[in-house]
Amino acid sequence: MESPKVALIAGASGLVGSHCLQLLLQSPRYRKVISVGRRELPVQHPKLQQVVVDFNHLEKHRHSLTADDVYCCLGTTIKKAGSQEKFKQVDYTYVVNLAKVTSHTFAAQFLVVSALGADAGSRLFYNRVKGEMEQAVQALPFTAVHIFQPSLLLGDRPEVRFGEKAAEVFMKLFGFIFKGPLRKYRAIPAKAVAKAMLEAAKQDGGGVQRHPSVQMQQYN
Repeated sequence: MESPKVALIAGASGLVGSHCLQLLLQSPRYRKVISVGRRELPVQHPKLQQVVVDFNHLEKHRHSLTADDVYCCLGTTIKKAGSQEKFKQVDYTYVVNLAKVTSHTFAAQFLVVSALGADAGSRLFYNRVKGEMEQAVQALPFTAVHIFQPSLLLGDRPEVRFGEKAAEVFMKLFGFIFKGPLRKYRAIPAKAVAKAMLEAAKQDGGGVQRHPSVQMQQYN
């Protein structure tokens, strides 16, 4: 019997999002997968529906954004965004707007990629923005909100980030030291995060659930 559920994913061109999209398309849980982005992806699949949007005016597209489970993999870096203000626009404003619009169209679950160390009270700008985003999203009327907090993500990105590449090399050479209390800082493959997201959705639970990086390592 065909599954009645619909998934929506934002940020499917990114590191976690690209893996997540493939898993959603393969999953018997969903009969349709809606990919939301600023441009179409070079991906074709019978289940896939692509919706090109302006994230600054997401409300205009609300009738195309009806889904049961919403997977939010939006994110950038301050360097790529060009300023702290533009970084916050993507990692806070766009994420929260997506959550607001899809909560109004009666999505049951919102699953969002945040970061290890997210804290609305942090002195670090990056961690503070992620924490503020978490607070805003969990206040919305979803049946369940799942917050995923990965450490450094491993995987092949479309663009080269030299700082992250250097960190990846370090992790591969000296990852063995990340044991005990340091285990939570161990780098994690992006595909493991994507798998954790799908597995969490399958539980069809309720409330706010946080998934720390160390917990997601089981999907590596």
